[in-house]
Amino acid sequence: MEKKWSLRLIQFSAIFGFIGTYLGSHMAGQMDYALRPIHAHILLVGWLSVFAWGVFYRLYTVKYKKLVTIHGFLAMIGAIGLTAGMWFYNLNPFNMNETFILIFFIAGGTILLLAFLLFAVITFLTEKD
Repeated sequence: MEKKWSLRLIQFSAIFGFIGTYLGSHMAGQMDYALRPIHAHILLVGWLSVFAWGVFYRLYTVKYKKLVTIHGFLAMIGAIGLTAGMWFYNLNPFNMNETFILIFFIAGGTILLLAFLLFAVITFLTEKD
């Protein structure tokens, strides 16, 4: 189970890495750095954190396999929810309802926070070699 989620999380992080670097390149080319917070969160959460989780699952065996699946889903949903919510909140590109955007942003961040908490728990539930 860990090996499957390891690859999924690393592939997911690669997509975020590309999006984050593209966004940074675009900002530099336009000399407009208004999206810096979004760029930083895409790279730190979507690329770096998710990649690290994928590497962890490649290296360690977790006692309770269902937790790996739950964590993987929380990680991906939270990374998308937080960064998309941040984009909606800062730019509102689709002229959406501000209350919906705020709830979306908060929900994405909360799901990501749960992913970090669950990962902290999982690190104590590894099998000894």
